[in-house]
Amino acid sequence: MIGRRTGTVVAAGVLGLAGCGVDGGGGGDGEAKGRTSAVGTPADRSPSASPSASASVGPSAVPVTGPDQKPATMTVTGGFAGVHRTVILRGDGTAYTSEKGEPVVRSVGADRFRELRTLLGDPALAEVPSFTRDMSARDLFQYTLTFGGRTVVTDRSGDEPALDRLIAALSELLPQN
Repeated sequence: MIGRRTGTVVAAGVLGLAGCGVDGGGGGDGEAKGRTSAVGTPADRSPSASPSASASVGPSAVPVTGPDQKPATMTVTGGFAGVHRTVILRGDGTAYTSEKGEPVVRSVGADRFRELRTLLGDPALAEVPSFTRDMSARDLFQYTLTFGGRTVVTDRSGDEPALDRLIAALSELLPQN
């Protein structure tokens, strides 16, 4: 989908489906609490989906259709230091990561890959707005995630536990400084 939100154009391609599963908490690097702008339309959500319906259905691992599939992509940018980090979870069970252009590809491992696909299968992710940002905060990291055919942009200032778990799990795949 392509959407314009406050002068920012976010382009997303259909990258496939996959799931992740880690019980990481929110509140990572650069998180701020305060006034939040959440932009999401009912078209972003299933008309029959509601928080109670999502809560009653547990996540299941998203299927992988082939080695070239990209179940999830996350780019982390911003902050005082000008961070630019990317992780792409690939259908062959590997993760492509880069930090300021230095690429690394490594195996995720079968259990971890299944865990990640389960996180991506969390029905609560369907309720996450496409754009959430604390417009009064400065120097926060911006997370751009593509999964399940949609793109979500956030600075983690919103209260979205399923998204926070996904971000935490994908962040673990990034190179450690």
